[in-house]
Amino acid sequence: MSRALPKYNKRRVALIGGAAAVALSGAVIAGSALAGTPDKSSGTSNARTLAASPGTITCPDVASQLPAIPASAQAEVDRNLTLLQTQIQEANKRLVDTVGQGGPNFVNNAILGPLKDKRVATINRIATAIGRTAAKPTGLDSLAPCTLNASGTSTNTGSGTATGTASASATPSTAATQQQSTGSTGNTSSSAVGTITCPDVASQLPAIPASAQAEVDRNLTLLQTQISEANNRLQTTVGQGGPNFVQNAILGPLEDKRKSTIDRIAIAIGRTSTKPTGLDSLAACTLTK
Repeated sequence: MSRALPKYNKRRVALIGGAAAVALSGAVIAGSALAGTPDKSSGTSNARTLAASPGTITCPDVASQLPAIPASAQAEVDRNLTLLQTQIQEANKRLVDTVGQGGPNFVNNAILGPLKDKRVATINRIATAIGRTAAKPTGLDSLAPCTLNASGTSTNTGSGTATGTASASATPSTAATQQQSTGSTGNTSSSAVGTITCPDVASQLPAIPASAQAEVDRNLTLLQTQISEANNRLQTTVGQGGPNFVQNAILGPLEDKRKSTIDRIAIAIGRTSTKPTGLDSLAACTLTK
């Protein structure tokens, strides 16, 4: 025969049940973070962290450091904030896929370095978008480097050469734009260790609407900048890693960058005209010695 619980016992049961529910919710959230699921609830956390079995890639949060965003820039800023999270996810996947490859500097050269370069360019586009109708925020480049925390240790986040890259992305030179827009058969950058050759994108584009011209030009310039960066990395990493080092540390990241940039070109055109398709086939580059 059951007896009614005293009021204080009912409260204790309720508290215990509530604590269990909170613990269970925390476990689910933690599990989602470890699986690489981005937090869509807010862009104001102190850092974006993505965990993987070989370590954790942690990047400074950009959204919380931005000033008031003009309404005219909101969509572009949101797209690039989402892209920053995607870049962390891609870097985390590469971290898992390349476990055991290369030498002691492999993670820095093949993952953290390219990630920093991508973030510099993306952060600069955010600042440029805001600066079109308000004061352009400065100092955001300091948020580009990310770190790898593996077993409680920290890995060097890369050289300081990306600052110059941000400048090139923010204010593309006329010469660089013309080089991309000439319709040549390919863009090449030569070095003592070989030549990186990429299919030309400008010559494969349809008519570009006037409303998309500025954004297309910026991304065409960025494609050329990416080739230059890859060529520089080719020279500064001579002798590092194994037989697959160039593919994993240079050509692979370059293809990823080009895919994102080419997709932005197609989207820009597609806003007011027919979106071009099949441009992804132009993303892969080759090394000719």
